[in-house]
Amino acid sequence: MRKQLSDDDLGKAGATPRRRGPGELEAEVLATLWTARQALTAGEVQPKLASELSYSTVVTILSRLHTKGVLSREQRGRAYAYRPVSDEPGLAARRMRQVLENEANRQQVLTRFVSGLSDEDERLLRTLIHERTAQPTDTGQEPRGQEPRP
Repeated sequence: MRKQLSDDDLGKAGATPRRRGPGELEAEVLATLWTARQALTAGEVQPKLASELSYSTVVTILSRLHTKGVLSREQRGRAYAYRPVSDEPGLAARRMRQVLENEANRQQVLTRFVSGLSDEDERLLRTLIHERTAQPTDTGQEPRGQEPRP
């Protein structure tokens, strides 16, 4: 009879490792780069990760994140050094924009999004929109959402 493995057993030698969730490795690599505050090569990222990943896996993850536009890179010797193009809140906002841009009926999506917000989040959103529309833009134009003054 086979022994059932508990969650504690999964990290032990010889045990089958648990399957990672989608995006877990990318999130770990991003977290490492955010804390570094400088561009890092795959060889510099690898030892900083909690997961024991091969060098080639780290290179693949970094390359995919670069292709997705999440990381920028610069040549450093024979390798690339990578840095996030945005912080965590900026990345979340980017994902939200991408979802919205891929929807045919943006009004309906936004309506359902807003109707699902908590009262506190809805107040915050209203405040942010009010602040944004009340400020002139950098181009010298009138504030967003307002007609030009005669």
